[in-house]
Amino acid sequence: MKVVMVSKACVSGAYQTKLEAIGQTPDIDLTVVVPPSWGEAGGNLTLESSHTNGYRLQVEPIRFNGKHHLHYYPGLPKLLRDIKPDIVHMDEEPYSFVTWHGMRHARKAGAKVLFFSWQNIYRDYPPPFRWIEQKVLAWSRYGIMGNAAADQIWRRKGFTGDSMVLPQFGVTPSLFTPRGARSAAQFVIGSASRRLNPEKGVDLILRAAARLPGNWQIKIAGDGGARAELEKLADDLSIKERVQFVGKIGSEDVPAFLRQLDVMVLPSRTLPTWKEQFGRVIIESMACEVPVIGSDSGEIPNVIGDAGLVFPEDDVDALYEHLYMLQQSTAAREQLGKKGRAWALANYTQSQIAGKTVAIYHAIMRE
Repeated sequence: MKVVMVSKACVSGAYQTKLEAIGQTPDIDLTVVVPPSWGEAGGNLTLESSHTNGYRLQVEPIRFNGKHHLHYYPGLPKLLRDIKPDIVHMDEEPYSFVTWHGMRHARKAGAKVLFFSWQNIYRDYPPPFRWIEQKVLAWSRYGIMGNAAADQIWRRKGFTGDSMVLPQFGVTPSLFTPRGARSAAQFVIGSASRRLNPEKGVDLILRAAARLPGNWQIKIAGDGGARAELEKLADDLSIKERVQFVGKIGSEDVPAFLRQLDVMVLPSRTLPTWKEQFGRVIIESMACEVPVIGSDSGEIPNVIGDAGLVFPEDDVDALYEHLYMLQQSTAAREQLGKKGRAWALANYTQSQIAGKTVAIYHAIMRE
């Protein structure tokens, strides 16, 4: 079975372990199309060719780089004609031009098509994106949904194919490993996101931690427009010397960052145009046996399950109570850390997600 996957997300080296797992399936001949880089508000993501065994990583020039709705690969039609795939997996949202463009030429090549979506807020797009969306939904035999809300939204918009709620990527247990015994001398609180935007709620961590007693530190990974405001807030709260802004970290460096922590906090807040779609750092932290605290924004409670702590959005008091409890109890941290790793390994490994993706391919081909 020849499969072509088109995915800008796979410029990240850490994400490519899923591709290796798919490519190791005996009857799957996998080609993955990626751009040389992808532009983000927080900076440019350059292709990391870190895990490329068992499949072909095809680098194609991209137009309108960084434009989620508009980008596409001008060389994709020829590539599809040459490969003649059985399935084209557009690892992109249904409203994006790249998905319509890829599916249109995939169908010309005789391939069956499917899409992936994180979309968890209902939006009425203007033309031409409304038309793009309708065509993609009509063409698609299968949809992979990153969260339960996405499935509901696309059904509401008319999607009638089969679907599965399955995150785009999981964790590799051999990379995301526990650090072992932790020192009780200092309680280290962590936050990690690519962009330090207001919706990530990092200010809540500063406000809650400022009330903690004893020896503690905050490590904040990521960069973006809100960093200056967060630095000022830390100064205003008189905790500036306890807060370390480490900037952006590469995908391959995330495990080492997480192993420095005693707790990871994802305090996302829902805005009219955004709510947390998954929270990948949750499962990465869990795999490293780092206890997790998350707000109840979007998909976070479902991802955490009963293997972490959840608090109401914007509730500084509730976040403080969780932090204080974990700060005071090494046993609670160890117990929650082990429970989290067990949960992540039982539900969110790259091999599990790859296996379920391959099962979708087989289901499509049987029909």
